[in-house]
Amino acid sequence: MSSTNQVPHLQTALTGPLKELERHFLENQAEIESWFRKQFKETPAPFYASVDLRNAGYKLAPVDTNLFPAGFNNLHSDLRPLAVQAAQNAVTQACPIADGVLIIPENHTRNLFYLENVTILQEILLAAGYEVRVGSLNPDVTQKTELELPSGKKLLLEPLIRQENQVGVEGFFPCAVLLNNDLSGGRPAILENLNQTLLPPLDLGWANRYKTHHFTHYAKICTEFGKIIDLDPWIINPLSISRGPINFKEHTGLESLAEAVNLVLKTTQTVYDEKGIACKPFAIVKSDSGTYGMAIMSVNSPEDVLSLNHKQRNKMSSVKEGLSVEQMLVQEGVYTYETVDGAVAEPVVYMIHNQVVGGFYRIHTGKTATDNLNSPGMHFEPLSFETSCVLPDQTQDPDASPNRFYAYGVVARLALLAAAREIDDAKKRQAAKAASQTSN
Repeated sequence: MSSTNQVPHLQTALTGPLKELERHFLENQAEIESWFRKQFKETPAPFYASVDLRNAGYKLAPVDTNLFPAGFNNLHSDLRPLAVQAAQNAVTQACPIADGVLIIPENHTRNLFYLENVTILQEILLAAGYEVRVGSLNPDVTQKTELELPSGKKLLLEPLIRQENQVGVEGFFPCAVLLNNDLSGGRPAILENLNQTLLPPLDLGWANRYKTHHFTHYAKICTEFGKIIDLDPWIINPLSISRGPINFKEHTGLESLAEAVNLVLKTTQTVYDEKGIACKPFAIVKSDSGTYGMAIMSVNSPEDVLSLNHKQRNKMSSVKEGLSVEQMLVQEGVYTYETVDGAVAEPVVYMIHNQVVGGFYRIHTGKTATDNLNSPGMHFEPLSFETSCVLPDQTQDPDASPNRFYAYGVVARLALLAAAREIDDAKKRQAAKAASQTSN
């Protein structure tokens, strides 16, 4: 069964609440879209983002929001016009005079699937009418380097250089600089104090950003949104608790982490009892910063945290770039009950500016409904126009393809709004810091 022509099977008897959620979104579509327009006018959306969703049938919630999305190569080509139009709007809003965009990618040059993503991103911006070059932070890229990719495409990497307060590549220093590097390794000095527009800002890299802040904003947004359309925020909001400092290798802070797990499980069980949900609560323990599916585990009890063996503690103690983990996020586990060809699947929604431009299913044949699917062995199933997240059909059943995916687009945009407020907070902190330095 392909998700490009029908909705993947929702393998649970508890479809009633989700179907009601989808119907509720359809009935309130005009109010929802009006509310989003107002919110993104007040707080502009990031240049781009991707959101991982989990669909339990009785709950539909985001579990991760990535501000440096790296899967544009997994989007269906049918949806490219949406991305091109959204990119034009995004660049114009960020830098109205821009005639070019510099992309700064991740440093790894051997991950060909990631580089396919960079190529598609470049093609989208080229089609939007901009000159686009790719400047690498990788110290090994000392001259123009052309890489051949599995698709047959070629990607030209050029060494990133700085001239006064601008970065670029030889002969190209545009107003707009698009980061597709999540800065897990820290804030590169070459990118500090630029008079160019960095998208997203440096403060939103993993050297500074915490998932706790994102989900705190998201919880507030769910409450606001719930009041607008008379919706129980719990249906779309996973309980999230921060803990730290934690040192897995030295066994410090684990008791506090276990207490947070216990609180999440007990709170979730209480709600399950109230709503008649016959599922066993579980929790996800993950690094409060970082991505790539690292330093994350699913637990069923506080003892699961306290009884980790040496190998498990090592696995939880570091993330991308080998950075050590100190702050952890304990989150209510959301089952993923959707399956494609019998394998568990979760939707990932991609947005540019404030527009949904596509998505795909992350599928893993070796995982269960409670596991993290962002791990080796996963594959992707792109969504086409027929199942895009932007075209609800009032004439069809609420659970029909376009209407379920519209619901996904709504929840993903709520997470996008939370990211927009994160960026707004960062800008305010930066302005306050600058004002303080000036006064001193």
